[in-house]
Amino acid sequence: MIGFIRGILMSKLPPKVLVDVNGVGYEIDTPMSTFFSLPDIGVELTLLTHLAVREDQHTLYGFSSDTERSLFRELIKVNGVGAKMALGILSAISVDDFSRCVQEQDTATLCKVPGVGRKTAERLILDMRDRLDGLGDGGVFVPQGGSLLTSGGSNEAFHALVSLGYKSAEARKMLNAVPEDLTTTEQILQAALSSVASDGRR
Repeated sequence: MIGFIRGILMSKLPPKVLVDVNGVGYEIDTPMSTFFSLPDIGVELTLLTHLAVREDQHTLYGFSSDTERSLFRELIKVNGVGAKMALGILSAISVDDFSRCVQEQDTATLCKVPGVGRKTAERLILDMRDRLDGLGDGGVFVPQGGSLLTSGGSNEAFHALVSLGYKSAEARKMLNAVPEDLTTTEQILQAALSSVASDGRR
């Protein structure tokens, strides 16, 4: 997997950009939210990337933030939502606004995105409801109105708990009960899991 690309921006023709990395040109598809933030031609840039592999082609997608890439990766898991539609969603609506649509079940706004009909909008709201908490921009992305885990150790512990099968709300509740003087991921994770074991013995 190619995690990021750093090189010289050679050309940009939406949604594609061409980046020269040590003499190798990488064609990368980007959402407009990323495209509009690109530097001038000839300037070095870094894009976080997602590589999609199919029998007939390999396509590299680039993003200016981990939050955008995380949302893209979650969107393409939804039945009926491909990479093209995911890019369209990110191009037409911000991550925060998408989160609001999911929370408020706002199908009307989602239906304004090209290619998204009512059934797809309803499926997005249903499937994405429990996924938004774990999206990260160097940590944890939470929908508007949620709380943000501020320390790096808490962020990493959150992701570890979610990967172990805990719901996002459960993981956040566990971490909120951890003493504030614990700072490392290992300490926070051990305390969070110990609290669950203690609850089970009561």
